Amino acid sequence: MALHCGALCFKGMVVASYQLPSGSVKLSQTQPTIKVFLFSTLYVTGKAVAGDGTSETKESPLVVCFGEMLIDFVPTTSGLSLADASAFKKAPGGAPANVAVGISRLGGSSAFIGKVGEDEFGYMLADILKQNNVNNEGMRFDPGARTALAFVTLRSDGEREFMFYRNPSADMLLQVDELDLDLIRKAKIFHYGSISLITEPCKSAHIAAAKAAKDAGVVLSYDPNLRLPLWPSAENAREGILSIWETADIIKISEEEISFLTKGEDPYDDAVVRKLFHPDLKLLLVTEGADGCRYYTKEFSGRVQGFKVDAVDTTGAGDAFVAGILSQLAADLSLLQKEEQLRDALKFANACGALTVTERGAIPALPTKEAVLEAMLKPVS
Repeated sequence: MALHCGALCFKGMVVASYQLPSGSVKLSQTQPTIKVFLFSTLYVTGKAVAGDGTSETKESPLVVCFGEMLIDFVPTTSGLSLADASAFKKAPGGAPANVAVGISRLGGSSAFIGKVGEDEFGYMLADILKQNNVNNEGMRFDPGARTALAFVTLRSDGEREFMFYRNPSADMLLQVDELDLDLIRKAKIFHYGSISLITEPCKSAHIAAAKAAKDAGVVLSYDPNLRLPLWPSAENAREGILSIWETADIIKISEEEISFLTKGEDPYDDAVVRKLFHPDLKLLLVTEGADGCRYYTKEFSGRVQGFKVDAVDTTGAGDAFVAGILSQLAADLSLLQKEEQLRDALKFANACGALTVTERGAIPALPTKEAVLEAMLKPVS
């Protein structure tokens, strides 16, 4: 049985050449020029084709993402304060929802569980998930609360500042009895952040959902996604984020989050990072923007270089990275024990993040698997 897909499929293969279509995005690596990329294992979903020529869709392992989905309002001009911005572009967002869409765009199977308002924005977000082939059966609508809004200020370097409107918003009001536990138990990976831990009843729903996943043998993936203005205090945020730290199998954090969680220690010191590596953790990832990422397991650790691009909006870059690595791990969890193959998957994830910052907004900018592979395989000068 042969495997066919819209882009290249790699599994134990070496890529020697690839003819790219015109107009492909060019990514420049921060390290010396590499003319081709060699992948020992890179999983791309597609269709299995039998010997008689008939095809059958190969079901991808499910990744369920839990948490908030909202509307980001992004200034159409970078480098201005919210008060000075004359116009904003409406863009769907929310870290867990971004990851769900990102996985689907990469050819994987994903679902989103969360709550939005029974309003125009809420129905729009549900439709966006559906249009992107994300299972939204676990989505709930609250008739008494609005869908969350976030105004995002873009500095001239593409970095962001946030102003949130959620007092309370519908995502904060998801209750335990509204959870689709059957959907959670079907997952290969259950992914979540920390924003859903800030207030009740969503905090209890979060804990119940994660417990159901853990009890079913589902791998737990955690991206704290620190948004300090949403927490009552910095200490409350630190305690809340760390309260579920040791239940996760995979954790992705940024340099800034390491400094925050360790109360100012050096995020580039491996000894500092190792303090955050709990006994049951399978993989700790540290993202460094254009510089790539670091990875830590019990057996090995290292760094995977990133890609240099002209950043327009960094919103969703970390979520695109998470989507990239989770799409690979969902296909084969044994990558966690194979350093070379894990590094290949992280190169793919880095490219996902890099492509996302070249457009405004989170979900609108998330790349397809074809775009990522084309950009990675394009010779750089």
